[in-house]
Amino acid sequence: MKTEWVLPELPSAAELSGLTAYDLRCEHRVDPLGIGTARPRLSWRLTSPTRGDRQDAFRVQMLRDGVQVWDSGWRSESATYVDHGGAPLTSQTDHVWQLSVRDAAGEVSSAEATFATGLFHQDEWEAHWIEHDYETDPYFEPPVDRAEPRTVRQATIAPPRHYRRSFELTQPVTRARVYVTAHGLYQFSANGQRIGNDELTPGWTDYRERVAYQTYDVTDVLHEGENVIGAVLGEGWWSGYVGWDTRSHAHHYGKKPQLLAQLVVDHPDGSRTVVATDGRWVEHVGPIRFADLLMGESYDARHELGAWSSPGYDAGDWAPAGDLGGDVSTLIAATTDPVRVTEDVPATAVTALAPGRFIVDLGQNLAGRVRLRVRGAQAGDRIRLRHGEMLQADGELYTANLRTADATDYFVSAGAGEEFFEPIFTVHGFRYVEVDGYPGELTTADVTGRALHSDTPVAGRFECSDPGVNQLLSNIRWGQRGNFVSVPTDCPQRDERLGWTADAQIFLPTAAYQADVLTFFENWFADLAVAQTDEGAIPDVIPHVITGRHGTPAWADAATIVPWTLYRIYGDERVLRTAWPVMRRWVDYVHRANPDLIWRKRTSGHYGDWLQVGVQTDRDVLATAYFARSVEFTAAAAQVLGLADEAAAYGELRDKIAAAFVAEFVDAEGKVRGETQTGYLLPLAFGLLPEQTEQAAVKHLVADLELRGRSLTTGFAGVALLCPILTKYGYAELAYDLLHDDRYPSWGYSIKHGATTIWERWDGWTEENGFGPVAMNSFNHYSLGSVGEWLYGDVAGISQSPESVGFRDLVIKPSPGGRLNWAEASYDTPTGRVTTRWQQSDGTLTLDVTIPPGATATIHIPTTNPNATKESGHPLSQSKDVTLLDPTPDTTICRISSGTYHFTTPA
Repeated sequence: MKTEWVLPELPSAAELSGLTAYDLRCEHRVDPLGIGTARPRLSWRLTSPTRGDRQDAFRVQMLRDGVQVWDSGWRSESATYVDHGGAPLTSQTDHVWQLSVRDAAGEVSSAEATFATGLFHQDEWEAHWIEHDYETDPYFEPPVDRAEPRTVRQATIAPPRHYRRSFELTQPVTRARVYVTAHGLYQFSANGQRIGNDELTPGWTDYRERVAYQTYDVTDVLHEGENVIGAVLGEGWWSGYVGWDTRSHAHHYGKKPQLLAQLVVDHPDGSRTVVATDGRWVEHVGPIRFADLLMGESYDARHELGAWSSPGYDAGDWAPAGDLGGDVSTLIAATTDPVRVTEDVPATAVTALAPGRFIVDLGQNLAGRVRLRVRGAQAGDRIRLRHGEMLQADGELYTANLRTADATDYFVSAGAGEEFFEPIFTVHGFRYVEVDGYPGELTTADVTGRALHSDTPVAGRFECSDPGVNQLLSNIRWGQRGNFVSVPTDCPQRDERLGWTADAQIFLPTAAYQADVLTFFENWFADLAVAQTDEGAIPDVIPHVITGRHGTPAWADAATIVPWTLYRIYGDERVLRTAWPVMRRWVDYVHRANPDLIWRKRTSGHYGDWLQVGVQTDRDVLATAYFARSVEFTAAAAQVLGLADEAAAYGELRDKIAAAFVAEFVDAEGKVRGETQTGYLLPLAFGLLPEQTEQAAVKHLVADLELRGRSLTTGFAGVALLCPILTKYGYAELAYDLLHDDRYPSWGYSIKHGATTIWERWDGWTEENGFGPVAMNSFNHYSLGSVGEWLYGDVAGISQSPESVGFRDLVIKPSPGGRLNWAEASYDTPTGRVTTRWQQSDGTLTLDVTIPPGATATIHIPTTNPNATKESGHPLSQSKDVTLLDPTPDTTICRISSGTYHFTTPA
């Protein structure tokens, strides 16, 4: 387990001898097991200590069992990715791929990585779905007694079952892989060992269409003689509570959890043993008495089963599992990194409220669970753990905003001295834990928070001289972590936790600066695609449950914005090829309903600029602006895919929508109907205004901010655009004033009042009114944290040119200002790591930049004297590595290739 969610260190220049490839990936994952494609994508990043270094050519050689199965040959390309170009791979095979890269001087270096294929064909599955069989074992509901009180909702949740299968191996093991999934949640074991460190597997997909299976290597766990494999199975998203459904049980996909597993063991003589789930498996209830993602988990240590997944265990009283047959038509290989525990968060304070009752402060709002150490309890003693994000004024836990989510765990002691409790099939959003019924004194050493989220690789880091801004960035990161739990959710604490589409598309650029989220969003977008209606509309939430709304402006536009944004950031055309039918059908759906090109009809829920402050952005303005944006991205995707006719048609349509927008909503003075900040930001950001109108619109935007005392009113749709647009049009200092503001409404207001994550609402809590509306008030959300894109892209200055893909043509354009004396950032682009650091001191601005091999950059250096700018102490005109471009009166502009550069200029 990682101790922190931090950007990995790269080798220093002193440790490198030349051009070096690193972070080799297959299907954008490191050494994946069980990929589901016969022609995988292979990629790598580059670093070098030498300026101007680049990859002149590369070669990939793929081996299976030491035998070469594909050789790309030397390709004179700078690309850092390639599709497997040999014969299609076959199922259940292990591969090594060796990468050689050649630099401009002809020097070659090599690296290698591995991957394994999964099960490509349905007829390769021998496993059957199994479940608890009520006919052979009618036991379903554990008795409720004083030691285990439960709410009405919790009482409807079946206890998780333990499943096991004992088998004999008569030969040594050369390789063993197990392919596992569930309708529900599972945790797999073999010979007494937990297998893998995944959590909440198989994750949440639209189980009606797609159920992901995971692949684990158990070669070192199995042996000749008796072996045992098994799993604990809980309800999860499959049959547990999802969203705000208030029925006795949600059952969105099914009524009972089911397990499917197939172990494949290879032997030295070439033979193979397959052990799969079927009617020969047996099952039993264990110490987990109930478990639900929203309601919580109860564990009674008096009912522990001992070494239930180990050889020699007496399972005589276990009942046969129910065999449901082998329909595997919905199975897919897992395509993204799973949920894991990524950080332990120690308690910072414990406050005693009454004998045995304590409030524990972790100091950080997070999504996850608690690990509790229990000392001195007697058998039957019950400890209750309630979770919440905030405290009331009297120091008691605040839970009103959880709505119907109980978020409560129970532990019943076996009286074994020192015991540990950590639930496995629930997740809470919390900073504070009320521990009730604890024997003796509870200390901070007894409670540890365990952060739980999709383990997307960390890709970025930002830091500056202002502690408040650093806290904001930390809040953004923790908001991302807490809400990227298998799908991009809107909150981790209350009875919702849904994949709202607008929230996801708005936050995506910020998310991508902080983590590699390509496969995370590809996986989520696959569920968006299957949820698209026959007419082309997109539901408000993905996976599609709870809501019946389809086609909401800004929400459904995730259909075009997400794939185009992913393509721009990661440079993978496969994203667009997969998404193209969805993109086209969505914009055609809107166009058919609105032939006059003003999007008024079929707007579904139409939430407008959700949670804006004190204003109402005109909904037709917002909808039509997004219509233009979606058509623009659809045209661009067609161009990339070589669909010239479609690109021309959609490009023409986009221009007509822009003209209709101006004619309908913009007056001669550049005022946009409604005259709200978001009303101006959308057409400015989406390029809908004629050049002569842009500056007038910007002035109206600035005038509104000034009129309000430099205070924002933007909601979800506008907040990401506010600071970038102000900076683009020369009002960076106004953007900084908003950044540093600690009055309501602002990011700083929540930080001043103790926030460690982004709040859902600007008025989540205010000095005047206390807590915001109970009906919808999350203190861990990410939408309003989309300002993070500006921190990386404008404050630190890491962006790319409009024509660039995958950050190959970088734009380094920092915007010093505000209270900042310095700022620095690092970002792992698909080519390699970019770093920037600027500092203002004693009238001098320094800018340090590192560009990875294969990329180029245009550098914009703010200065009072462009002619005095130097690089590494020398005038730019004397540097063979720097190409000067025409400056502006306050900016030095130059082009550089890869390497590390040190610029100085008068500030």
